Amino acid sequence: MTYLHIFDMDGTLLNGTTANLELARHLGTLPELHALEARFAAGTLDTRGFSTEIHRLWHHLTPDHVAAAYTAGPWLTGIADVCADIRARGEHSAVITMSPDFFARHLLDLGFDHVIASRFPPLPFTTTPLDTAGILTPADKIRITEDLRTRHHLTIDQCLAYGDSLSDAPLFRHLTNTIAINADHHLTDIAALDYRGTDLTTAYNLARTLL
Repeated sequence: MTYLHIFDMDGTLLNGTTANLELARHLGTLPELHALEARFAAGTLDTRGFSTEIHRLWHHLTPDHVAAAYTAGPWLTGIADVCADIRARGEHSAVITMSPDFFARHLLDLGFDHVIASRFPPLPFTTTPLDTAGILTPADKIRITEDLRTRHHLTIDQCLAYGDSLSDAPLFRHLTNTIAINADHHLTDIAALDYRGTDLTTAYNLARTLL
């Protein structure tokens, strides 16, 4: 029997931080990003408004900036090994994240079959506007999972989600096989399993006990 493993990125694969924080740290724009996060937490910005603001803030962002921030990030160990094991078993792996695609797509190099993220224009953003229709929301994680599940002819019980925070809660409620990784109470209260640590291989082996 084959399975689909669905991973969140921020706070899950990327330990204790987010793509936007790592980019802001690299670009020297942490104060501006923290201000945007405060507005998001207060409910005055939604995911599309937040993305519009970072598109404006980082209008001179280049692929080299992104590659440097990605490489410096505190990733869990064992990601490539987990992807290789999933593929060797004839199973499927996907990352679904609301973070920018120009950052998340680097994960394809580690062996994920699918990386679906918020769509941004090509870098740099100096002349191309942002189409907010391409920015993902937590509800989109269910829609994308269902698309992948249908494509691979799988049942709900053949899907497994890995996540860490409130944005993963809709998907965790949608699926049965779920594992919280270094998660807050929004997920630990509803996840089938809970893992604390920095090695994805250990979390993955624990998750396989659900299958």
